[in-house]
Amino acid sequence: MELSIDRLTKHYGRKIAVDCVSATLTPGVYGLLGANGAGKTTLMRMLCAILEPTSGEVRLDGKEIAAMGENYRDVLGYLPQDFGFYPTYTAAEFLSYIAALKGIPRDHAGKRVKELLEMLDLAHVADKKIRTFSGGMKQRVGIAQALLNAPQILILDEPTSGLDPKERVRLRNLLSEYAGDKIVILSTHIVSDVEAIADQVLVMNAGQFIMQGTVPELAGRVRGKVWELTVPRTQARFWQEEVTVANYRHEGDNVVLRIISDGKPADQAVPCEPILDDAYLYHFGAKEA
Repeated sequence: MELSIDRLTKHYGRKIAVDCVSATLTPGVYGLLGANGAGKTTLMRMLCAILEPTSGEVRLDGKEIAAMGENYRDVLGYLPQDFGFYPTYTAAEFLSYIAALKGIPRDHAGKRVKELLEMLDLAHVADKKIRTFSGGMKQRVGIAQALLNAPQILILDEPTSGLDPKERVRLRNLLSEYAGDKIVILSTHIVSDVEAIADQVLVMNAGQFIMQGTVPELAGRVRGKVWELTVPRTQARFWQEEVTVANYRHEGDNVVLRIISDGKPADQAVPCEPILDDAYLYHFGAKEA
């Protein structure tokens, strides 16, 4: 299976939301990273055939998805960033309703709904109305509806929003296991979610892919630009204003700063092994990221 993105572009008047992006996706987990407004949601809506591109095309195994119609939707699962639900429905009722809309036979739908409620730790609230759910529980209902038809292509826009750390780990494990022979695209601005499970990372800025590669490949791009510097606590603010500080921790009266800088920021700074977060901050800066 191959999902091909070929020079995909979307204009809104004079604004270019997605600017001639290309990529070839095969089974695995893809992390789509970028700050808010980078073009991630617009791209994902075009990949779902919800939004018509200004130019370019998306093909699944050589067939343009716009021409595939229902055949494409049958293999697609999608969780939008602003997922809507019917508050008076119970979780089980809502998932059964969505299953009917997707054309899943009733006898199979009941089994699948039960399976997903258990998988996403919602079985104990299956008969409770969604309006009583926490934000994290509602998000898990959204993830469940995206998985109802066991899609070959699963596209999730900010799926960990509202999830607590334990729920995020559960979701990451679920997606990693699910991806085996399927394409999973996970859009987020939370670098740790991508770093934990992504086989490939696509980094967007201003509607373009500015980096593509594995986590080690992208992290390796900033090798020699990541430093650790220990300074008195009173100097912490100065350094935060002067350079990009990825992290700092207190050690007595001192702070240990993790600094992203092209050059050695101070004589006593020591080089560090880079991680994906460092590469992201290097390109976006601490304030924008």
